[in-house]
Amino acid sequence: MTQLGGDLALIGAHLRTNTDADGGATALVIRDGRIVQLGTDAEISAAAEAAGIPVRDLGGATITPGFFDSHTHPHWAADVTAGVDLGGLSTLEEIRAALATEHARLPEGAWLRGWNLEYEPFEETGLRGDVLADAAPGRPVALICYDLHTGLGTPAALAAAGITGAREFEDASEIVVDPDGTPTGELREPTAYQILFDAAPSPSHEAERDALRDMFRRLAAVGLTGGAIMDGKDRTVELLGELEERGELDHRVTVHHWHAVADTDEDVARVIGAKDRSGRLWQTGAIKLFSDGVIDTGTAWLHTVDTCGDGRVPFWPSWERYGEVVRAYHDAGMLIATHAVGDYAVSRVLDVYATLPEHPGLPFHSIEHLEVLSDADVAQLRGSGITASMQPLHMQWRAADHSDNWAVRLGERDATGYRVRDVLDAGVRVTLGSDWPVAQYDPRLGMAWARGRHTPGEPSAHVFEPSQQLSGEEAVLAYTLWPAQARGHADRGVLAVGAVGDLTVWGGDPVTATPDELPELPVRLTVVEGRIIHES
Repeated sequence: MTQLGGDLALIGAHLRTNTDADGGATALVIRDGRIVQLGTDAEISAAAEAAGIPVRDLGGATITPGFFDSHTHPHWAADVTAGVDLGGLSTLEEIRAALATEHARLPEGAWLRGWNLEYEPFEETGLRGDVLADAAPGRPVALICYDLHTGLGTPAALAAAGITGAREFEDASEIVVDPDGTPTGELREPTAYQILFDAAPSPSHEAERDALRDMFRRLAAVGLTGGAIMDGKDRTVELLGELEERGELDHRVTVHHWHAVADTDEDVARVIGAKDRSGRLWQTGAIKLFSDGVIDTGTAWLHTVDTCGDGRVPFWPSWERYGEVVRAYHDAGMLIATHAVGDYAVSRVLDVYATLPEHPGLPFHSIEHLEVLSDADVAQLRGSGITASMQPLHMQWRAADHSDNWAVRLGERDATGYRVRDVLDAGVRVTLGSDWPVAQYDPRLGMAWARGRHTPGEPSAHVFEPSQQLSGEEAVLAYTLWPAQARGHADRGVLAVGAVGDLTVWGGDPVTATPDELPELPVRLTVVEGRIIHES
């Protein structure tokens, strides 16, 4: 059952069209998945009646173009979040208790999986799996940290995965070992920790497919109509095609194929050869690469070392190879997104992007995160043409007294974090996202942090760098129009005749709601291509 676009008429609304020509419209009609008319309630009611389309009166709700998460991992999240959520557990005792509870629930022989693990509880012991082993005696325990850059395995899990010592990797991944060569359980970066997770039992095809379908429906419940998948693989594309064929795809998706450092020229050619795969609601033709890691583990690439002496090693052993790969994908007309958390990483990626010739019809590439930026980096961004895909939402792990691991490593440089206002003022297009499951996928939280830069719902909470706050309109644009423009789509991110019928309908106005009000702003409807996917 291949999906088709739906028909829908909505009246009695406040329209945030993201255009200069809404003409006081309070209603719209969608046919076969596209907006065909905007107008007054009377005009749209008459047009809908003539076409046999039922009319819904929204009673003053606000309609925006559908919200798009510019950096997300829903396929990965469907697997990662299947275990126990360890988020917010601040001591080893709390983590052990959560694992022991899960251990008692699981059948004999099953792996114990956990996600959202934080670094701070291990400040005294170091990130070690053996300190958790007695919570699930004899059972393999495989955990992943909240940032998806570090895995942790107990001795039983390491043994089951055949991890007995250090290994050499093509990228900056690492199996951390004690002085005698015994693995501690800490596995830095995906190439290393994937050895552990690949050893765990995998879900069936049907379970994996249905989990992805259900994940998209969870995203719809908070107003998201689409997103950019930043860890795409062939399996992701196969599942999207199958879901759409079954009439069960409820999300508009761009898949960025994940290029690993070890990928060969033959791998690059294979990916380029498959770049035009697409469906009605999904498309490929995009790439994701890493240039560095994260601040918390010392793997971000910084201009100067952090307080632990780390931060001067790139993800690629050969930066020239990174440039070659980027040029090959660029010449093939593929949109490139490069993870760059550290300030030096951002600068070096900009250097490579600056060497690329103009490619007609290809929007310019993005840098993902830009978590730390010096003044010189902000100046370098000016006129670069790139898209800055940022996540101020990740500030939720910062502490007002600078005692969090991120701030401790950066020292006084923590004030250079998440400079979204400076980037925007430098003339760079900014898009917002979650990096789910690193952080919550709810765009209301994303907007609240981008605007308030403090814990939403706590007006007295510490505000981090208030000069970097976005306005209400900017935050909405960064989830709607600006992501569409960054990907070259003139028919998305706006409410206009001919645009796709992707809408988010709010119980109030997300532009005028305060940052503290945003998390509770009702999502009335989520509409994808004229089909109501979620209704509260």
